[in-house]
Amino acid sequence: MVAVTETDRGRVRGVARGQVVSFRGIPYAASPVGELRFAPPRPHPGWTGVREAVQAGPAVPQGPSRLERVMGARVPDWDEDGSLTVNVHVPAGALEDNAPRPVLVWWHGGGFTSGSGGWDWYDGGRLAALGDIVVVTANYRVGPLGYLYLPEIGAANLGAQDQAALLAWVRDNIASFGGDPREVTVGGQSAGAYSALALALDPRTSGLVNRVLLQSGSFGLPPQDPQHAAENAEAYLRLLGVPGGADTATALRALPVEQLLSAYGRLAGQLARPGNAAPPMYPVLGGPGVPRDMHRALVDGGLEGRSLLIGTARDEATAFTAFDPRIQNLTPDGALDLLTGQLGEQAHEFYQRYAARFEEPTAARVFTAAQTDGLFREGSLRIADHHAAGGNATYVYEFDHRPAEDPYGLGATHCGELPFLFGTFDAYPDSPMLGRVTDAVRELGRTFATAVAGFVASGSAQDWLPYTPATAARVRHFG
Repeated sequence: MVAVTETDRGRVRGVARGQVVSFRGIPYAASPVGELRFAPPRPHPGWTGVREAVQAGPAVPQGPSRLERVMGARVPDWDEDGSLTVNVHVPAGALEDNAPRPVLVWWHGGGFTSGSGGWDWYDGGRLAALGDIVVVTANYRVGPLGYLYLPEIGAANLGAQDQAALLAWVRDNIASFGGDPREVTVGGQSAGAYSALALALDPRTSGLVNRVLLQSGSFGLPPQDPQHAAENAEAYLRLLGVPGGADTATALRALPVEQLLSAYGRLAGQLARPGNAAPPMYPVLGGPGVPRDMHRALVDGGLEGRSLLIGTARDEATAFTAFDPRIQNLTPDGALDLLTGQLGEQAHEFYQRYAARFEEPTAARVFTAAQTDGLFREGSLRIADHHAAGGNATYVYEFDHRPAEDPYGLGATHCGELPFLFGTFDAYPDSPMLGRVTDAVRELGRTFATAVAGFVASGSAQDWLPYTPATAARVRHFG
Protein backbone atom coordinates (compact mmCIF):
# COMPACT_ATOMS: atom_id res chain seq x y z
CA MET A 1 0.00 0.00 0.00
CA VAL A 2 1.27 3.45 -0.95
CA ALA A 3 -0.49 6.45 0.58
CA VAL A 4 -0.54 10.08 -0.52
CA THR A 5 -1.70 12.88 1.74
CA GLU A 6 -1.61 16.67 1.92
CA THR A 7 0.51 18.98 4.03
CA ASP A 8 0.44 22.76 4.04
CA ARG A 9 3.59 22.74 1.86
CA GLY A 10 2.69 20.04 -0.64
CA ARG A 11 1.66 16.42 -1.04
CA VAL A 12 3.71 13.53 0.33
CA ARG A 13 3.77 9.82 -0.41
CA GLY A 14 4.42 7.33 2.38
CA VAL A 15 4.76 3.58 2.35
CA ALA A 16 2.93 0.83 4.21
CA ARG A 17 4.64 -1.84 6.25
CA GLY A 18 2.29 -4.26 7.96
CA GLN A 19 -0.49 -2.33 9.66
CA VAL A 20 1.32 1.02 9.58
CA VAL A 21 1.92 3.68 6.97
CA SER A 22 5.10 5.70 7.53
CA PHE A 23 5.87 9.12 6.10
CA ARG A 24 9.54 9.94 6.64
CA GLY A 25 11.74 12.94 6.02
CA ILE A 26 9.01 15.56 5.58
CA PRO A 27 10.46 19.10 5.90
CA TYR A 28 8.75 21.08 8.65
CA ALA A 29 11.04 24.11 8.25
CA ALA A 30 13.46 25.49 5.70
CA SER A 31 16.99 24.10 5.64
CA PRO A 32 19.11 25.96 8.25
CA VAL A 33 21.88 26.83 5.79
CA GLY A 34 23.43 30.05 4.52
CA GLU A 35 21.69 33.01 6.10
CA LEU A 36 19.43 30.63 8.05
CA ARG A 37 22.32 29.06 9.98
CA PHE A 38 22.16 30.41 13.55
CA ALA A 39 18.74 31.88 12.78
CA PRO A 40 15.26 30.91 14.04
CA PRO A 41 13.45 28.34 11.88
CA ARG A 42 11.66 29.66 8.83
CA PRO A 43 8.78 28.11 6.88
CA HIS A 44 9.75 25.65 4.18
CA PRO A 45 9.08 27.04 0.68
CA GLY A 46 7.16 23.93 -0.30
CA TRP A 47 7.27 21.75 -3.39
CA THR A 48 5.23 20.85 -6.44
CA GLY A 49 3.97 17.40 -7.30
CA VAL A 50 4.18 14.56 -4.80
CA ARG A 51 7.24 14.35 -2.56
CA GLU A 52 8.50 10.86 -1.75
CA ALA A 53 8.46 10.39 2.04
CA VAL A 54 9.92 6.92 2.27
CA GLN A 55 13.32 7.68 3.84
CA ALA A 56 14.22 9.71 6.90
CA GLY A 57 16.06 12.93 6.26
CA PRO A 58 19.66 13.41 7.36
CA ALA A 59 20.52 14.02 10.99
CA VAL A 60 21.48 17.53 11.99
CA PRO A 61 25.27 18.07 12.10
CA GLN A 62 26.79 16.56 15.24
CA GLY A 63 29.78 14.75 16.68
CA PRO A 64 29.73 11.23 18.13
CA SER A 65 27.48 10.59 21.11
CA ARG A 66 29.22 10.33 24.46
CA LEU A 67 27.06 7.25 25.11
CA GLU A 68 28.29 5.28 22.10
CA ARG A 69 29.85 2.63 24.33
CA VAL A 70 26.50 2.16 26.07
CA MET A 71 24.03 2.29 23.16
CA GLY A 72 26.20 1.45 20.18
CA ALA A 73 27.90 3.54 17.52
CA ARG A 74 26.13 5.28 14.65
CA VAL A 75 27.49 5.73 11.15
CA PRO A 76 27.47 9.51 10.57
CA ASP A 77 24.47 10.43 8.45
CA TRP A 78 24.23 14.16 8.96
CA ASP A 79 23.83 17.00 6.50
CA GLU A 80 23.00 20.56 7.41
CA ASP A 81 20.91 20.91 4.25
CA GLY A 82 17.51 19.27 4.60
CA SER A 83 17.94 18.31 8.25
CA LEU A 84 14.80 19.82 9.81
CA THR A 85 12.41 16.99 9.01
CA VAL A 86 9.61 15.05 10.66
CA ASN A 87 8.54 11.40 10.51
CA VAL A 88 4.91 10.35 10.96
CA HIS A 89 3.86 6.75 11.64
CA VAL A 90 0.14 6.13 11.19
CA PRO A 91 -2.07 3.07 11.75
CA ALA A 92 -3.34 2.18 8.28
CA GLY A 93 -6.94 2.49 9.39
CA ALA A 94 -6.44 6.11 10.42
CA LEU A 95 -6.07 7.08 6.76
CA GLU A 96 -9.26 5.28 5.82
CA ASP A 97 -11.84 6.09 8.49
CA ASN A 98 -13.07 9.27 10.15
CA ALA A 99 -11.84 8.52 13.65
CA PRO A 100 -8.79 10.71 14.39
CA ARG A 101 -6.17 8.98 16.53
CA PRO A 102 -4.35 10.46 19.53
CA VAL A 103 -0.86 11.70 18.71
CA LEU A 104 2.51 11.21 20.41
CA VAL A 105 5.17 13.77 19.52
CA TRP A 106 8.38 12.21 20.87
CA TRP A 107 11.77 13.92 21.15
CA HIS A 108 15.07 12.03 21.12
CA GLY A 109 17.76 12.55 23.73
CA GLY A 110 21.47 13.00 23.26
CA GLY A 111 22.43 15.71 25.75
CA PHE A 112 21.38 18.49 23.34
CA THR A 113 24.48 17.46 21.40
CA SER A 114 23.55 14.43 19.28
CA GLY A 115 20.64 12.32 18.03
CA SER A 116 18.09 12.13 15.24
CA GLY A 117 14.38 11.41 15.18
CA GLY A 118 14.93 9.53 11.93
CA TRP A 119 17.23 6.85 13.33
CA ASP A 120 15.99 3.28 13.40
CA TRP A 121 16.39 3.30 17.20
CA TYR A 122 13.31 5.52 17.37
CA ASP A 123 11.21 4.13 14.53
CA GLY A 124 7.66 4.68 15.74
CA GLY A 125 5.89 2.21 13.46
CA ARG A 126 5.56 -0.67 15.93
CA LEU A 127 4.38 1.64 18.71
CA ALA A 128 1.81 3.22 16.40
CA ALA A 129 0.42 -0.19 15.44
CA LEU A 130 0.43 -1.51 18.99
CA GLY A 131 -1.42 1.43 20.46
CA ASP A 132 -3.50 2.55 17.45
CA ILE A 133 -1.93 6.00 17.82
CA VAL A 134 -0.04 8.36 15.52
CA VAL A 135 3.67 8.60 16.44
CA VAL A 136 5.71 11.62 15.38
CA THR A 137 9.50 12.00 15.69
CA ALA A 138 11.62 14.85 14.39
CA ASN A 139 15.05 16.44 14.27
CA TYR A 140 16.01 19.63 16.04
CA ARG A 141 19.31 21.46 15.95
CA VAL A 142 21.79 20.37 18.62
CA GLY A 143 25.26 21.33 19.79
CA PRO A 144 26.52 24.75 18.69
CA LEU A 145 24.07 24.97 15.79
CA GLY A 146 21.17 24.58 18.21
CA TYR A 147 22.32 26.06 21.50
CA LEU A 148 25.12 28.56 20.91
CA TYR A 149 24.06 31.59 22.94
CA LEU A 150 24.66 34.74 20.92
CA PRO A 151 21.31 36.56 21.11
CA GLU A 152 22.87 39.59 19.40
CA ILE A 153 22.95 37.59 16.14
CA GLY A 154 19.62 35.84 16.78
CA ALA A 155 21.12 32.64 18.18
CA ALA A 156 19.31 31.66 21.38
CA ASN A 157 17.82 28.23 22.08
CA LEU A 158 17.42 27.57 18.36
CA GLY A 159 16.85 23.86 19.02
CA ALA A 160 13.92 24.76 21.27
CA GLN A 161 12.60 27.07 18.55
CA ASP A 162 12.79 24.19 16.07
CA GLN A 163 10.74 22.08 18.46
CA ALA A 164 8.11 24.81 18.76
CA ALA A 165 7.95 25.02 14.96
CA LEU A 166 7.38 21.27 14.78
CA LEU A 167 4.49 21.49 17.26
CA ALA A 168 2.92 24.17 15.06
CA TRP A 169 3.40 21.85 12.07
CA VAL A 170 1.59 19.08 13.95
CA ARG A 171 -1.27 21.44 14.82
CA ASP A 172 -1.65 22.45 11.17
CA ASN A 173 -1.04 19.10 9.44
CA ILE A 174 -1.60 16.06 11.62
CA ALA A 175 -5.29 15.78 10.75
CA SER A 176 -4.23 14.92 7.18
CA PHE A 177 -2.41 11.89 8.62
CA GLY A 178 -5.38 10.70 10.67
CA GLY A 179 -4.20 12.33 13.88
CA ASP A 180 -6.21 14.44 16.30
CA PRO A 181 -4.56 17.85 16.93
CA ARG A 182 -6.67 18.16 20.10
CA GLU A 183 -5.14 15.00 21.61
CA VAL A 184 -1.39 15.54 21.52
CA THR A 185 1.01 14.01 24.02
CA VAL A 186 4.43 15.61 23.96
CA GLY A 187 7.16 13.39 25.31
CA GLY A 188 10.74 12.32 25.06
CA GLN A 189 13.70 10.78 26.80
CA SER A 190 16.62 12.49 28.55
CA ALA A 191 17.19 15.81 26.72
CA GLY A 192 13.94 15.02 24.90
CA ALA A 193 12.09 14.82 28.22
CA TYR A 194 13.64 18.12 29.29
CA SER A 195 12.43 19.59 26.00
CA ALA A 196 8.94 18.13 26.38
CA LEU A 197 8.50 19.67 29.81
CA ALA A 198 9.73 23.03 28.56
CA LEU A 199 7.26 22.93 25.66
CA ALA A 200 4.41 22.06 28.01
CA LEU A 201 5.28 24.97 30.33
CA ASP A 202 6.10 27.70 27.80
CA PRO A 203 2.99 29.86 27.28
CA ARG A 204 3.81 30.06 23.56
CA THR A 205 3.47 26.29 23.10
CA SER A 206 1.59 24.96 26.13
CA GLY A 207 -1.74 25.24 24.36
CA LEU A 208 -0.55 22.65 21.82
CA VAL A 209 0.15 20.06 24.54
CA ASN A 210 -2.59 17.92 26.09
CA ARG A 211 -0.54 15.26 27.91
CA VAL A 212 3.10 14.90 28.91
CA LEU A 213 5.44 11.88 28.85
CA LEU A 214 8.80 12.38 30.58
CA GLN A 215 11.40 9.60 30.43
CA SER A 216 14.65 9.98 32.36
CA GLY A 217 14.70 13.75 32.26
CA SER A 218 17.77 15.38 33.81
CA PHE A 219 15.61 17.62 35.95
CA GLY A 220 18.37 18.01 38.53
CA LEU A 221 20.14 20.17 35.94
CA PRO A 222 18.73 23.71 35.87
CA PRO A 223 18.57 25.59 32.56
CA GLN A 224 21.85 27.27 31.74
CA ASP A 225 22.43 30.68 33.29
CA PRO A 226 22.66 33.36 30.57
CA GLN A 227 25.97 34.68 31.88
CA HIS A 228 27.49 31.21 31.94
CA ALA A 229 26.13 30.52 28.44
CA ALA A 230 27.65 33.79 27.20
CA GLU A 231 31.04 32.85 28.68
CA ASN A 232 30.94 29.47 26.93
CA ALA A 233 29.99 31.22 23.68
CA GLU A 234 33.00 33.54 24.02
CA ALA A 235 35.29 30.56 24.64
CA TYR A 236 33.83 28.85 21.58
CA LEU A 237 34.45 31.88 19.37
CA ARG A 238 38.06 32.00 20.58
CA LEU A 239 38.54 28.36 19.60
CA LEU A 240 37.18 29.17 16.15
CA GLY A 241 39.28 32.30 15.81
CA VAL A 242 36.11 34.33 15.22
CA PRO A 243 36.11 37.82 16.75
CA GLY A 244 33.01 39.11 18.47
CA GLY A 245 31.29 42.11 16.99
CA ALA A 246 29.20 43.15 14.05
CA ASP A 247 30.55 40.51 11.65
CA THR A 248 30.28 37.50 13.99
CA ALA A 249 27.21 36.07 12.27
CA THR A 250 28.75 36.43 8.81
CA ALA A 251 31.95 34.73 9.95
CA LEU A 252 30.13 31.83 11.62
CA ARG A 253 27.94 31.25 8.60
CA ALA A 254 30.96 31.14 6.31
CA LEU A 255 32.78 28.41 8.24
CA PRO A 256 32.56 24.75 7.22
CA VAL A 257 30.23 22.94 9.57
CA GLU A 258 32.99 20.42 10.32
CA GLN A 259 35.02 23.25 11.84
CA LEU A 260 32.08 24.27 14.03
CA LEU A 261 31.75 20.71 15.31
CA SER A 262 35.48 20.29 15.91
CA ALA A 263 35.65 23.42 18.04
CA TYR A 264 32.62 22.29 20.01
CA GLY A 265 34.34 18.99 20.74
CA ARG A 266 37.43 20.85 21.99
CA LEU A 267 35.28 23.09 24.17
CA ALA A 268 33.55 20.05 25.66
CA GLY A 269 36.94 18.58 26.51
CA GLN A 270 38.06 21.79 28.22
CA LEU A 271 34.89 22.00 30.33
CA ALA A 272 34.62 18.31 31.22
CA ARG A 273 34.73 17.51 34.93
CA PRO A 274 34.14 14.16 36.66
CA GLY A 275 30.49 13.86 37.58
CA ASN A 276 29.40 16.87 35.52
CA ALA A 277 26.80 15.70 33.00
CA ALA A 278 26.08 19.15 31.57
CA PRO A 279 27.03 19.71 27.92
CA PRO A 280 28.78 22.98 26.98
CA MET A 281 25.58 24.33 25.41
CA TYR A 282 21.99 23.54 26.31
CA PRO A 283 18.74 25.50 26.91
CA VAL A 284 19.34 28.93 28.42
CA LEU A 285 17.02 30.39 31.01
CA GLY A 286 15.12 33.40 29.71
CA GLY A 287 15.67 32.45 26.09
CA PRO A 288 12.98 31.24 23.66
CA GLY A 289 11.35 28.06 24.92
CA VAL A 290 12.52 28.53 28.53
CA PRO A 291 11.17 31.96 29.47
CA ARG A 292 11.28 31.22 33.21
CA ASP A 293 12.49 28.69 35.74
CA MET A 294 10.67 25.41 35.04
CA HIS A 295 10.22 24.51 38.71
CA ARG A 296 8.64 27.90 39.40
CA ALA A 297 6.39 27.47 36.36
CA LEU A 298 5.29 24.08 37.73
CA VAL A 299 4.55 25.51 41.16
CA ASP A 300 2.52 28.25 39.52
CA GLY A 301 0.31 25.68 37.79
CA GLY A 302 1.97 25.35 34.40
CA LEU A 303 0.88 21.71 33.98
CA GLU A 304 -2.47 21.92 35.73
CA GLY A 305 -5.22 19.86 34.14
CA ARG A 306 -2.92 17.72 32.01
CA SER A 307 -2.11 14.06 32.56
CA LEU A 308 1.51 13.20 33.27
CA LEU A 309 3.48 9.96 32.84
CA ILE A 310 7.00 10.25 34.25
CA GLY A 311 9.72 7.77 35.09
CA THR A 312 13.39 6.90 35.36
CA ALA A 313 15.65 3.89 34.98
CA ARG A 314 16.92 2.33 38.19
CA ASP A 315 20.63 2.89 37.46
CA GLU A 316 20.58 5.97 35.21
CA ALA A 317 24.04 7.34 35.89
CA THR A 318 26.00 4.19 35.10
CA ALA A 319 25.78 5.25 31.44
CA PHE A 320 28.01 8.22 32.30
CA THR A 321 30.33 6.59 34.83
CA ALA A 322 30.85 2.92 33.88
CA PHE A 323 33.39 3.74 31.16
CA ASP A 324 34.96 6.77 32.86
CA PRO A 325 38.24 5.81 34.55
CA ARG A 326 38.17 9.02 36.57
CA ILE A 327 35.03 7.69 38.29
CA GLN A 328 35.89 3.99 38.33
CA ASN A 329 39.24 4.71 40.00
CA LEU A 330 37.80 7.01 42.67
CA THR A 331 38.85 6.56 46.27
CA PRO A 332 36.37 7.34 49.05
CA ASP A 333 38.21 10.62 49.64
CA GLY A 334 38.03 11.45 45.97
CA ALA A 335 34.29 10.75 45.87
CA LEU A 336 33.82 12.91 48.96
CA ASP A 337 35.69 15.75 47.28
CA LEU A 338 33.37 15.58 44.26
CA LEU A 339 30.27 15.38 46.44
CA THR A 340 31.49 18.26 48.60
CA GLY A 341 31.72 20.38 45.48
CA GLN A 342 28.07 19.59 44.78
CA LEU A 343 26.62 19.45 48.31
CA GLY A 344 28.94 21.26 50.67
CA GLU A 345 29.06 20.14 54.30
CA GLN A 346 26.38 17.47 53.80
CA ALA A 347 28.69 15.38 51.63
CA HIS A 348 30.04 13.04 54.33
CA GLU A 349 26.60 12.13 55.70
CA PHE A 350 25.34 11.79 52.14
CA TYR A 351 28.17 9.40 51.23
CA GLN A 352 27.50 7.20 54.24
CA ARG A 353 23.79 7.00 53.48
CA TYR A 354 24.44 5.83 49.95
CA ALA A 355 27.22 3.46 50.97
CA ALA A 356 24.75 1.64 53.22
CA ARG A 357 22.85 0.54 50.10
CA PHE A 358 25.63 -1.77 48.93
CA GLU A 359 27.18 -4.94 50.28
CA GLU A 360 30.43 -3.79 48.64
CA PRO A 361 30.22 0.01 48.61
CA THR A 362 33.02 1.08 46.28
CA ALA A 363 33.46 4.81 45.84
CA ALA A 364 32.41 4.53 42.18
CA ARG A 365 29.16 2.75 43.08
CA VAL A 366 28.32 5.23 45.80
CA PHE A 367 29.04 8.25 43.61
CA THR A 368 27.10 6.77 40.67
CA ALA A 369 24.03 6.06 42.82
CA ALA A 370 24.14 9.60 44.17
CA GLN A 371 24.31 10.98 40.62
CA THR A 372 21.34 8.85 39.56
CA ASP A 373 19.20 10.34 42.29
CA GLY A 374 20.50 13.88 42.09
CA LEU A 375 20.34 14.29 38.34
CA PHE A 376 17.34 12.14 37.45
CA ARG A 377 15.19 10.47 40.12
CA GLU A 378 14.73 13.18 42.74
CA GLY A 379 13.73 15.82 40.20
CA SER A 380 11.27 13.46 38.52
CA LEU A 381 9.64 12.53 41.83
CA ARG A 382 9.45 16.18 42.83
CA ILE A 383 7.54 16.92 39.63
CA ALA A 384 5.27 13.91 40.19
CA ASP A 385 4.62 14.82 43.83
CA HIS A 386 3.63 18.36 42.96
CA HIS A 387 1.45 17.34 40.04
CA ALA A 388 -0.36 14.60 41.94
CA ALA A 389 -0.87 16.85 44.97
CA GLY A 390 -2.84 19.18 42.73
CA GLY A 391 -5.28 16.39 41.88
CA ASN A 392 -3.91 15.85 38.40
CA ALA A 393 -3.68 12.38 36.82
CA THR A 394 -0.09 11.29 37.43
CA TYR A 395 1.63 7.99 36.68
CA VAL A 396 5.17 7.13 37.76
CA TYR A 397 7.34 4.21 36.66
CA GLU A 398 10.81 2.82 37.23
CA PHE A 399 12.49 0.74 34.55
CA ASP A 400 14.41 -2.05 36.28
CA HIS A 401 15.46 -4.42 33.50
CA ARG A 402 19.16 -5.15 33.30
CA PRO A 403 20.91 -7.23 30.62
CA ALA A 404 21.48 -10.87 31.52
CA GLU A 405 25.17 -10.45 30.74
CA ASP A 406 26.37 -7.19 32.28
CA PRO A 407 30.19 -7.14 32.30
CA TYR A 408 30.36 -3.37 32.75
CA GLY A 409 27.89 -3.18 35.65
CA LEU A 410 25.44 -0.96 33.75
CA GLY A 411 22.34 -2.43 35.36
CA ALA A 412 19.15 -0.68 34.25
CA THR A 413 20.97 2.25 32.75
CA HIS A 414 20.07 5.52 31.05
CA CYS A 415 18.47 4.89 27.61
CA GLY A 416 17.95 1.20 28.44
CA GLU A 417 14.18 1.35 27.98
CA LEU A 418 14.27 2.81 24.46
CA PRO A 419 14.30 -0.47 22.48
CA PHE A 420 11.49 -1.70 24.74
CA LEU A 421 9.32 1.35 24.00
CA PHE A 422 9.75 1.25 20.23
CA GLY A 423 10.22 -2.51 19.78
CA THR A 424 13.42 -1.77 17.89
CA PHE A 425 15.59 -4.45 19.52
CA ASP A 426 17.24 -5.38 16.23
CA ALA A 427 18.51 -1.81 15.82
CA TYR A 428 20.86 -2.26 18.81
CA PRO A 429 23.28 -5.01 17.78
CA ASP A 430 25.93 -5.67 20.42
CA SER A 431 24.61 -2.86 22.63
CA PRO A 432 25.84 -3.43 26.23
CA MET A 433 22.75 -1.78 27.70
CA LEU A 434 20.45 -4.33 26.00
CA GLY A 435 22.36 -7.58 25.84
CA ARG A 436 20.74 -10.75 24.55
CA VAL A 437 17.17 -10.35 23.31
CA THR A 438 14.99 -13.24 24.49
CA ASP A 439 11.27 -13.88 24.27
CA ALA A 440 10.96 -12.54 27.82
CA VAL A 441 12.74 -9.34 26.82
CA ARG A 442 10.37 -8.84 23.89
CA GLU A 443 7.36 -9.49 26.14
CA LEU A 444 8.59 -6.87 28.60
CA GLY A 445 8.86 -4.47 25.68
CA ARG A 446 5.27 -5.17 24.71
CA THR A 447 4.13 -4.58 28.28
CA PHE A 448 6.01 -1.30 28.61
CA ALA A 449 4.98 0.00 25.19
CA THR A 450 1.35 -0.95 25.79
CA ALA A 451 1.34 1.03 29.03
CA VAL A 452 2.82 4.11 27.36
CA ALA A 453 0.52 3.87 24.34
CA GLY A 454 -2.49 3.51 26.63
CA PHE A 455 -1.52 6.73 28.36
CA VAL A 456 -1.18 8.52 25.02
CA ALA A 457 -4.58 7.25 23.94
CA SER A 458 -6.54 8.14 27.06
CA GLY A 459 -4.46 10.05 29.59
CA SER A 460 -4.69 7.12 31.98
CA ALA A 461 -2.98 3.77 32.31
CA GLN A 462 -4.98 0.55 32.40
CA ASP A 463 -4.49 -1.56 35.54
CA TRP A 464 -2.11 1.05 36.90
CA LEU A 465 -3.04 3.04 40.00
CA PRO A 466 -2.44 6.77 39.71
CA TYR A 467 0.44 8.08 41.76
CA THR A 468 -0.11 9.85 45.07
CA PRO A 469 2.58 12.06 46.60
CA ALA A 470 5.51 10.28 48.27
CA THR A 471 3.92 6.86 47.78
CA ALA A 472 6.55 4.43 46.54
CA ALA A 473 3.96 1.66 46.29
CA ARG A 474 2.30 3.61 43.47
CA VAL A 475 5.45 3.55 41.31
CA ARG A 476 5.08 0.86 38.67
CA HIS A 477 8.21 -1.22 38.06
CA PHE A 478 9.06 -2.68 34.66
CA GLY A 479 11.68 -5.35 34.66
